[in-house]
Amino acid sequence: MKIESLFPKRNRNEVKDVEWRDINWMLVRKHTRRLENSIAKAVEYHDFEQVKKLRRIWNSSKLVKLLAVRKVTQDNRGKRTASVDGVVIKNGKQRLELANKLELDGKASPLRRIHIPKPNGKTRALGIPIIEDRVKQEVCKGSIQPIYEAMAEPNVYGFRPGRNTHDAIEAIFNSIKLKPKYVLEGDLTAFFDNIKPEAILESEVIKRTDKETQKQIQAWIKAGAIDKGTFNKTEKGTPQGSVISPLLANIAFMGLETMLNEWAKTWPGKKRNNVDSLNIIVYADDFVVLHKDEEIIKEAKGKIAQWCKRKMGVELNEAKTHISHTSTGFDFLGFNIRQYPTTTNKQGFKTLIKPSKNSIKKHIDAIHEVLKRNKSAPQEAVISKLNPIIIGWSNYFSHVVSKDIYSNVDRTVWEKVWKWACRRHSNKGFKWIKEKYFKKVGNRNWVFKTEVKGAPYTLKSHSDTKIVRHVKVKGSKHIFDGDTVYWVKRGQKDPTISTSVQKLLKLQNGKCKWCNLEFICDEIMEVDHIKPRKEGGKDVYTNLQLLHGHCHDTKTLDDIRKAEKAILNISEWDMVK
Repeated sequence: MKIESLFPKRNRNEVKDVEWRDINWMLVRKHTRRLENSIAKAVEYHDFEQVKKLRRIWNSSKLVKLLAVRKVTQDNRGKRTASVDGVVIKNGKQRLELANKLELDGKASPLRRIHIPKPNGKTRALGIPIIEDRVKQEVCKGSIQPIYEAMAEPNVYGFRPGRNTHDAIEAIFNSIKLKPKYVLEGDLTAFFDNIKPEAILESEVIKRTDKETQKQIQAWIKAGAIDKGTFNKTEKGTPQGSVISPLLANIAFMGLETMLNEWAKTWPGKKRNNVDSLNIIVYADDFVVLHKDEEIIKEAKGKIAQWCKRKMGVELNEAKTHISHTSTGFDFLGFNIRQYPTTTNKQGFKTLIKPSKNSIKKHIDAIHEVLKRNKSAPQEAVISKLNPIIIGWSNYFSHVVSKDIYSNVDRTVWEKVWKWACRRHSNKGFKWIKEKYFKKVGNRNWVFKTEVKGAPYTLKSHSDTKIVRHVKVKGSKHIFDGDTVYWVKRGQKDPTISTSVQKLLKLQNGKCKWCNLEFICDEIMEVDHIKPRKEGGKDVYTNLQLLHGHCHDTKTLDDIRKAEKAILNISEWDMVK
């Protein structure tokens, strides 16, 4: 596709002076998506000559560069975070200039190192690249990811578009629902920081790319980082915070499932049965291995430790790696998986998956922290801060056995809210406090509720969330297989998004109301008020629409321009008179 076709109102000589908002993004996205799908299809057919041709088209395409710039400087909600050069792209002119000069030149600037706290009291180091490097990474990621997805092992769920933690948990359930098994819970020490460059550059995925891409990846690995004004060399690892880091980490980790399956084929008995009896589920740097024989699990631990050290230069974290049994239960990705004895079925046990105790504690602590920081805040302000926390946590665990836990957590939240109310009015009686802060809603008493401009404002309850079984993604499926219907339907049931967004997705058939393109897995979705609230628009579905993040930005600018045109200035009023 020629770039001139993006600007139907302008001739060939005017393209260089075009404004960012005039670009036909629908055509850009269709072109790039078709290229991505074609690369993946060529890999599946082992037509690697065609892969090279398509990648050359990708790397030289102006449309690809325009889309990469938009993703980094407009879609990404961390777009205003500057790196070591302090540069932030703020307008369309700067975006076009960046897209025009962008090339994979094998160069990279140092990262800006920042440290964020972890739950265990330690810190996680993040690396923030400069804007130009972020866009280069987006360009490289766009052509590497289809190759990886077409070659990826079926039971890898982390950092893959269209897959999530719930798919990993469902895979575990499917592997143990018929018989109890021993479990190896694995974790890697400083995985992102210690990956050898060879684990990435010598992988089958990167070998299918070109020399320019390989040199560029090597430059990012060895770019170094500036931490509190001091430059530190980096000879290995793929720093968290970079656009391409999760993908490179997955590429480095490729082969673990294949290695274990090849080992299983050497056991006595039928090869297929042996492979089926050994299950591995990988999510980022966490994994579990399941088998009915404890000796097999112990041997698997040793083989995995050797494989990780030899291939990636990463060691198992002994403090977090241990062997357990499904009858005693284990925690993974915030869930507790355990088999309980029962007499109601032939197996003699029932597999139940629930929120882990640690997840419940963190959630309660988060609610307590909000109440602690808002001792004197109005009731509606406290409700507005608590509701997103309650809804998000409830939605995350709405596909497992959570009903009783929801009730217990609701009771704990009520106790904390009651203490918050009593603390504010130590000189008032309990009856007065109850009548001020707690109302009756239907059959429920003691509901934390108030009114804002005549409209009810109620604290959400965990128990209001429906429990719906999650359907695991098919093992061989990936978002570049061209099956748009499958991925749109899965997107409408994504457990990681809110109920309101899920409903809007269904109402809009999985398409953005502004550009009429389907939402895909890695795109930002935002809820927009058709009639703005400041103009009297209400929070009802008839006044809501779901837009891409960039489409929402464009619509907001258009609304501002329309409002400005509708306001007559003083001289115009004089003319009217």
